[in-house]
Amino acid sequence: MRPFELTAPTTVEAAVATPGTFLAGGTTLVDLMKLDVLTPQHVLDINQVPLRGIDTTDGLRFGALERMGTIAAHPGVYPAISRALLLSASQQLRNMASIGGNLLQRTRCSYFRDTTMPCNKRVPGSGCSALTGANRMHAILGTSESCVATHASDVAVALVALDARLRLTDATGSREVALRDFYELPGDTPAVENDLRPGELITEVFVPRLDWAANSTYVKVRDRQSYEFALCSAAVALDVRDGVVADARVAAGGVGTVPWRLTGVEAALRGAPATQASFETAAAAAVEGARPLAENAFKVPLLQRTIVRALLELTEGSSR
Repeated sequence: MRPFELTAPTTVEAAVATPGTFLAGGTTLVDLMKLDVLTPQHVLDINQVPLRGIDTTDGLRFGALERMGTIAAHPGVYPAISRALLLSASQQLRNMASIGGNLLQRTRCSYFRDTTMPCNKRVPGSGCSALTGANRMHAILGTSESCVATHASDVAVALVALDARLRLTDATGSREVALRDFYELPGDTPAVENDLRPGELITEVFVPRLDWAANSTYVKVRDRQSYEFALCSAAVALDVRDGVVADARVAAGGVGTVPWRLTGVEAALRGAPATQASFETAAAAAVEGARPLAENAFKVPLLQRTIVRALLELTEGSSR
């Protein structure tokens, strides 16, 4: 790890007034600094900044520094969010990692983390090694000729499904942005991953009230049941009335370059009977526009099956 200057502001105003790289739980930043992927000269430890707390008065509000473990255990949190947090990391990491930091975590693409390999996210214009390399874990949705890396966050998938918004603050004030719009597709500029402007800090995460989101879940398919990143995941909330789907929210992870909202699946579900056959028909829309690579074509049927599994879990009480 290279030398750097460390300061610890105690207010939001002080944090955004000083140029540097923010450090919260450190579960991503410190790893990347050790690998020389990130080499900040000035690190701002913001753990003393008062950005914690959970408010369930009208929707869900999380301070950006609230720990993942605390949010997952809160009784007012929608099941899809809680389950995504519980499945995303070990207990030790959940006790350290902040919700804001989790939403900003970098891809786990091995080429991004290996400074000896070309990677357009790390060195713009150097190339994408995964296009013709080991790409089993990579994306099939939202990809480009410049990048096929998947987004790593589990909880971001659930939050995108539930229309979450972020409050972003800098020295000039605050603004709100939908989490779905916050993330940027790679296109020709994969190093630009989100809409966070220089000097801005995530200060709050807000999830609008959605009473039927109490009937929600997060299904994660991975190579092993212990701490592992998703091959494919689905966050689903379902409103079923008299055996018919009145409304739905669906998003996928492990398959997209960003958390992938599946509006086509949602539209196909609305008004359809809550049956496995209808779920399978709706899930077919999930893979429209998919661009599988040499080693990850299995994600096309896997995504459809994962969505169906999540929908059945909500309608049949299945634990499969």
